[in-house]
Amino acid sequence: MSRQSILKLYKDILRYGETLRFTNKGYFRHRIRVAFKDNKDLTDEAMVDFQLKKGMKLLEAKRVV
Repeated sequence: MSRQSILKLYKDILRYGETLRFTNKGYFRHRIRVAFKDNKDLTDEAMVDFQLKKGMKLLEAKRVV
């Protein structure tokens, strides 16, 4: 997966977070940053692909946890 696709997902999730109504937006932003930071050093291509697809599916379903 390319760095650009990962950064796009990150930005898209953060933008989606700004549209949430009944959510603490600061906490949401923090959780997204932590999740991406925790996975920053993944080297296994299959795991990177899995995490990227997981993020895209959650965003498509409008259910980001």
